[in-house]
Amino acid sequence: MKFLCDVHISYKVVNYLTEAGYETAHVNQILDRWNTKDKDICKYADKNDFIVITKDYDFRDSYFISGSPKKLIKINLGNISTIELIKSLSQVMVAAERLNSKHSFMIEIDKERVTYIDE
Repeated sequence: MKFLCDVHISYKVVNYLTEAGYETAHVNQILDRWNTKDKDICKYADKNDFIVITKDYDFRDSYFISGSPKKLIKINLGNISTIELIKSLSQVMVAAERLNSKHSFMIEIDKERVTYIDE
């Protein structure tokens, strides 16, 4: 699996995922770095088979409206520590691995539940 972390995701998350054996990049390492437009992030992720990890609702909207990014983990946990975010992500990794073979999917992590949508 490959992950692309959006601008508001800590590099500590990138390091955690990389150490766990996943190819992981941060938006600040690609294209126009933190100035990269959401649509360009989506195109890049889709072209390179990355799962976008973000807190930004625009990616959720884009997933439903235009089908891009094809693979998305949307974080709705508010201001939590990076340790808490990593814990939440680790709890969905098995599901992400299973869903990764699908054409598209979204995992949405809320405080009360995790929602899985796939095609």
